[in-house]
Amino acid sequence: MKFYNNHNLLFGTALVFFLFLTLNIAILPAIHNQEVYKPLPDAKPLTKDESAGKSLYVENGCIACHTMQVRSVEMDKVFGSRPNIPADYAMNQRMDLWRNTANLLGSERTGPDLMNIGERQPSVDWQLLHLYQPRAVVAESVMPAFPWLFEEKDYLSKGDVEVKVPEKFLRKKFTKIVAKKEALQLVAFLLSLKQVKLPDGIVAPEFLYKQKEKAAAAGAAGNLPDGGELYSANCVACHQANGEGLPGAFPPLKGSPVVLGEDLKLYVTIIMKGYNARPEYAEMPAVGTNADFSPEMVAALINHERTSWGNTGKVVTAEEVKKIMDEIK
Repeated sequence: MKFYNNHNLLFGTALVFFLFLTLNIAILPAIHNQEVYKPLPDAKPLTKDESAGKSLYVENGCIACHTMQVRSVEMDKVFGSRPNIPADYAMNQRMDLWRNTANLLGSERTGPDLMNIGERQPSVDWQLLHLYQPRAVVAESVMPAFPWLFEEKDYLSKGDVEVKVPEKFLRKKFTKIVAKKEALQLVAFLLSLKQVKLPDGIVAPEFLYKQKEKAAAAGAAGNLPDGGELYSANCVACHQANGEGLPGAFPPLKGSPVVLGEDLKLYVTIIMKGYNARPEYAEMPAVGTNADFSPEMVAALINHERTSWGNTGKVVTAEEVKKIMDEIK
């Protein structure tokens, strides 16, 4: 009873016990994690603009609707090439003394996961248009627009980054939409979000609860991957599901002279290396190179585009595409 009546002894014992638990449950494991989980060899620290973009990501509430965690379940495979591991977050630092928002894992998926968005959608033009007016690129999007990150001008000045906005989304006809510094910084941060390749010899964790693999789609040119799935994963955001693109932003593939033409080398080059020869449209990134397309994947994609939306182009084989890919490397 003396122990319970002595408040100094009672509270002193509780304090020592609390500090012991804090040391063993929180502090020592945290130190151990920092020693074990090192950044992956190819991981790059954020640049000044990317760090500023990260702050804007938090300030504008993006974290409320997007996660940055590719989980180990098969349904997350659309977001990344592998499940995330602790090393993916090892390079992150506190934003400042008071805010510990280094890992923006998020808890909601009102919008898609962004952990690998820099690989999935590397187009600066698409990202800027999506921030200015999400429904311009995804009609059913519930994401709010961020017009305060842009300014309207009658004429462009030197150094201005114009956003290719379809006419129906402009408040005034012939207005030029220019990205402010904040918009460019936010996009820079989004494009920095890429899953780093694991070192040679390190096996990536497997996705769990795998669905049955779909059989390869057999076409007139032989057994190839599903071109429709490749299009949905890599092209539909810009060129749209109907192949008609977005007037003033992204060109149509329906009836396109490139898609239906005889110059297969040009077609393959555009897919693998991108294209920026049309001032009326946004620049196309190197989709095929970024996604590490194989000749079979490129052939399947071309065949899908040449036989969809009323197109009646000639199908190609993986061998024809491989020959061209070897030439343009």
